[in-house]
Amino acid sequence: MKQFSASSLLFRILALCTLCLFIQQPAFTQTTPPPPPAGLQLEPLAPMPSWFDDGQPVDNAWVALDVLVNAASQGLDPNDYRAQELTLAFEFEQDQGAGPAPDAIARMDAELTAALELYLSDLNNGRLSPEVLKHRFKAPSDQRFDARGYLMRARQSGDLAQALKAAQPQVPMYEAIRSAMDAYRGMGDHAAWKTPLPALPARSLKPGEAWEGLALMAQRLAALGDLPADTPVAGLYDDALVEAVKRFQARHGLDADGVVGAATLAQLNVSPAQRVGQMALTLERLRWTPLLYGPRMIVVNIPEFVLRAYESKGSQVQLDLEMRVVVGRALDTRTPIFLEDMRFIEFSPYWNIPPSIARGETLPRLRRDPAYFDQQGLEFVGKDGSVSNTLTGEAIDAVQSGQWRIRQRPGPRNALGDIKFIFPNDQNIYLHHTPAPQLFSRARRDFSHGCIRIEHPVQLAQFVLQNKPEWTRERIEEAMGGGKSRTLRLDEPIPVLIAYSTVVVKDGGKVYFFPDIYQQDARLEQALRSARPTRS
Repeated sequence: MKQFSASSLLFRILALCTLCLFIQQPAFTQTTPPPPPAGLQLEPLAPMPSWFDDGQPVDNAWVALDVLVNAASQGLDPNDYRAQELTLAFEFEQDQGAGPAPDAIARMDAELTAALELYLSDLNNGRLSPEVLKHRFKAPSDQRFDARGYLMRARQSGDLAQALKAAQPQVPMYEAIRSAMDAYRGMGDHAAWKTPLPALPARSLKPGEAWEGLALMAQRLAALGDLPADTPVAGLYDDALVEAVKRFQARHGLDADGVVGAATLAQLNVSPAQRVGQMALTLERLRWTPLLYGPRMIVVNIPEFVLRAYESKGSQVQLDLEMRVVVGRALDTRTPIFLEDMRFIEFSPYWNIPPSIARGETLPRLRRDPAYFDQQGLEFVGKDGSVSNTLTGEAIDAVQSGQWRIRQRPGPRNALGDIKFIFPNDQNIYLHHTPAPQLFSRARRDFSHGCIRIEHPVQLAQFVLQNKPEWTRERIEEAMGGGKSRTLRLDEPIPVLIAYSTVVVKDGGKVYFFPDIYQQDARLEQALRSARPTRS
């Protein structure tokens, strides 16, 4: 069995954005596909055993076929592995008694082995590369799961069923989503979804109002666990239903106000089968979201609008910090999905306004309202670094043509707030504070130009600088409020993962669904559908 260095093992331990990222637990254990059971490590690789003995399929053949037939339980498609076709072929040969010819045995051996290898690879490496969706990850190539080697040793182990079970990614989030998928799949024939909810009586349903869909809504809420099953349903939208709707709204990325409007009704109308599909896409992301490396990490989940910071403790990782964030607007300035290392903190930063924002927003505003220049603490910077604090038409034209740039000085109006966390990347994305904290109270928080605004900058700075005891909270706050820009290089870079998961398991096992604000799930679904014909 391949042995890993301490750094490689740690890389594997800090897994899949969503791993700790999404499970609100104090710790989790190793997250890579686990080593096979003890017996799998005892012998070197040998030729793959046959799935036949004396012309008849061996017991392990049926174990393998059963795994392929049930691939949907892993969010995979049994058709990708010709599960039904292979099962029928093996059943036919078993029924023949005398057994197939040697060339038929060789062909069926090869086909079942290939199908199982593909399944194991898909299970651990994912069906697609994140590059298909232009996600910029930099996980080393040697971290890919060796499906053939694993299968070889699984066949040698004497317990193929256990080995194939152990091949599932050992991520608490992963198993929790699988369990939720089973539960939602079991709701497929539930009476609550046999008929659609009727239209609302007005633009929204408020507490105390009547609606012919109350009983059916109550059925759905009870099936989903948001309403106790024995709750009586009155003729009006009463307190018990209101509280259930609030719980439902909180689990679906909505304002938990208890008012049933168009957005809440739309989420209530999503069928269990659609949720199963959404969870299958999340499992795919879990497989190929890169593993992180280093003693600490920061993860931002875009659809959830949440940042979490983790620290490794031996073989475990603990959640140190969680906060709300504001991300890029879904319409035109989406925050990209990638992994980079944080290397700097800038206190009392200047905001160098990006040329696109300067030309599209700042310069038109200055032409309409020249007083905006001094109100916002703006200044011009020439190519030679010279600074001008005077608003002139020539300066505006120089910025428009790209000869000069415009920036905002440190201060209370600065768009970056008073601290900036820098993880160099080619799209100029960073974490920063904001002078507009009221946006953090919104349920949906895509308001930025692409960079990520953080709710608690001092706490994040403490996490980042915890290995520098001289940087106390008081010193951090002093540097943030000093009004003089200062950049601090980190001694130990910290991985920052910008991730995307519309399904999260947290709060003791509750399943949360978030809107696909950037249509990444839709893109992934289409990419999987397009790739399927090439995999048969």
